[in-house]
Amino acid sequence: MASGCLKVTKYFLFLFNFLFFILGAVILGFGLWIVLDKASFISVVQDSYTSLKIGSYVLMGVGSATMVMGFLGCLGAVNEVKCLLGLYFACLLVLLLAQIAAGVFIYLQRDGLKDELNSTIHKIIVSYNPYDEDDKSTEDTWDYIQISLKCCGSKGPNDWATNIIIANTSSKVYPCSCADPPEVAEQETGFCSTGNGTAPVYGEGCIKGVQTWLLDNIGIILGVCIGVAAVELLGMILSMCLCKNIRSEEYTKVPKY
Repeated sequence: MASGCLKVTKYFLFLFNFLFFILGAVILGFGLWIVLDKASFISVVQDSYTSLKIGSYVLMGVGSATMVMGFLGCLGAVNEVKCLLGLYFACLLVLLLAQIAAGVFIYLQRDGLKDELNSTIHKIIVSYNPYDEDDKSTEDTWDYIQISLKCCGSKGPNDWATNIIIANTSSKVYPCSCADPPEVAEQETGFCSTGNGTAPVYGEGCIKGVQTWLLDNIGIILGVCIGVAAVELLGMILSMCLCKNIRSEEYTKVPKY
């Protein structure tokens, strides 16, 4: 009976650690996405918001550690190595506490992220210059956001009046990515001429759409972290059960006189 329980516990622990390994890879992928992605909304704030950078590296560290823990758990479960299972339990406990701290940190930074997002978008609009190659990746991203969300400026198209080029040019121009419908624009990026008429631009600002997108994705990341934490807790329970069963199994094998 004890042998049967040992096998069931062992294979359950192996299965959960395999799942643990996959979830760790997902968390690592989220961290890499925040750091490396230059063609989506996240790149608008990642260069200026320190907390987001710290959070991305925390996610990468937690994801990598989770994958290592998953591997150690699988190895300890299959080979019934008590010292590995004990190490696995201790590391899981530390990792669980680190994830809780990171989750609370991200949650508390939500309002700060909104304020930083407003400030960053304002800077992008004011300094937007399609002829300057230094900030081209950020500006292309902002054009992509305006085209994708069908919006213009932060709170509305009037925000573009603060742009250094539009404010200092005698001709009437507007950002091509704001064009409504897009077909009327001469190109997707840069500035387009209005001619003698008014600028055919979207009337709604982008800030609400960007904030919603960003907070939704933070919610997904937190959801994955909660799922991993649940698996970690179960893994801790199973590792202790397996250790106990291994000890009991070894004791029954001792000859009795």
